[in-house]
Amino acid sequence: DGEGRNGVWLAEQGLDVVSLDFSPSAQTKAAALAKERGVTMTIVRGDVHNWAYPETVFDVVCEVFTQFSTPAERAKKWDGMKRALKPGGLLILIGYTPKQLQYGTGGPKEIENLYTRAMLEEAFGGFRDLIIEEEELDMHEGASHAGLSAVIHLTARKR
Repeated sequence: DGEGRNGVWLAEQGLDVVSLDFSPSAQTKAAALAKERGVTMTIVRGDVHNWAYPETVFDVVCEVFTQFSTPAERAKKWDGMKRALKPGGLLILIGYTPKQLQYGTGGPKEIENLYTRAMLEEAFGGFRDLIIEEEELDMHEGASHAGLSAVIHLTARKR
């Protein structure tokens, strides 16, 4: 969850949030943002690649622009996310597509870390209500992520 922008927003919508990140400084910022905005969330320090994902406990699991994983690490992360969702649970995923390399407005520089429709269909094809959309957005998420960006969104429910 990084510095907590997404986790805090979800908490503001009434969800009980578990904010997972490996960085103590990011978690300090997340806690301060939650306090500033008057919400609470459980902040857990861990690495998404080897965290002990609990079995079928979450109604919603989100991955938002966490494309620092190698392909092998990504498979472990996504397996954990799938395991943690309850049956019928909602998966939300947002990332950059390979076209992002043309824009240079943020995100990973390694093509193997970027998401394609085929990759997401393969990984989450067993889910129901699978929706994958690609679009170009003018994003402003700080100095390192500003300008036209090529993104891909996925929503799906676990069977």
